[in-house]
Amino acid sequence: MFDPAPEHPYPDATQPDAAPAPHALLAPVLGFLGTWHGRGEGEYPTLDGDFAYAQEVTFSHDGRPFLRYEARAWLLDADGAPLRPSARESGWWRLQADGRIEALITQPTGIAEIAVGSATGKSVDLATHEVAITPTAKQVDATRRRYELTAEDTLTYAHDLAAVGRPLQHHLSARLRRRG
Repeated sequence: MFDPAPEHPYPDATQPDAAPAPHALLAPVLGFLGTWHGRGEGEYPTLDGDFAYAQEVTFSHDGRPFLRYEARAWLLDADGAPLRPSARESGWWRLQADGRIEALITQPTGIAEIAVGSATGKSVDLATHEVAITPTAKQVDATRRRYELTAEDTLTYAHDLAAVGRPLQHHLSARLRRRG
């Protein structure tokens, strides 16, 4: 008989001390494990002004040398109330020796990024290696993403973007706090 909701035999861990044990290559990013929530601000020359948003980011693993990444955001009005869904993306950070990272990040808007960078334990810096887009996606040429643990439960995030004929420049920044 079909069990509609079987328990997964290999659940993801969002804490360094939770099962499964993290792979040794994850050591430089263990501080990022968990779910983070907060607010940010964005801008870009092709958009109608600056905007405020809320964001939730989750980092987890299944015991292998990969960090699962998922982020979702929603726009906020002037009073901080949700307006509508905004950016959403998911992917994998593939940890290599010496803190090197290869990241695969996809967005439902038809953009797939491959980024490379490094992790130092408190920060991650990723820059575009390659961008692939679907035929109807907007043109994205490059990104740079920086994550920094500024306190035990605070994560700052900055995202630079080169898109639709514009050079690489600031697009997003947020301050997130660990949930739970």
